[in-house]
Amino acid sequence: MKQGQCREVSAIEGGVEFSRLLIACVHATIASMQQSIDDVLGLMVAAWDAGDAKAYADLFTEDATYVTFIGTVSRGRAAIARDHEPVLTRFQKGSRMSVRVTDIRFIGTDLAIVVSEGGIGKRDRIKLDKVQTFVFKRGVDGRWLCAAFQNSKKNKFTALLAARSGSAA
Repeated sequence: MKQGQCREVSAIEGGVEFSRLLIACVHATIASMQQSIDDVLGLMVAAWDAGDAKAYADLFTEDATYVTFIGTVSRGRAAIARDHEPVLTRFQKGSRMSVRVTDIRFIGTDLAIVVSEGGIGKRDRIKLDKVQTFVFKRGVDGRWLCAAFQNSKKNKFTALLAARSGSAA
């Protein structure tokens, strides 16, 4: 069932058929929302790979907060663009980004928390050595943008201890 068909479901009433259609509608809506967020993450990767700080920053809300793995904070889209310019043109010039989503949790229909593993590098295989948390917000125009980002470097020792104890790291 496509997301647009969900409006038709609300006009149908009664029993099991209504419940079945409603569940299908919810699943279609969630799948559509997940795909939209995957698309934005793909655009982030493409902008990083192209070395385009402005295109990268344009995928964040005007008032976004961006925390790097070394603890620096950029507040606002303009600061994210400004702070990434030297990263993409000097320090990490020619690098590529990789992101693998490990969890998406929706809070209503306009807010999502995304946890991923990610990394940047210049080799064929990019090491996923960071854990990232994104908070995505859907605007009135329907576009999903990142409102907050936290990037943390994985610690091998802590991960080993967590694996031994059975908890997540």
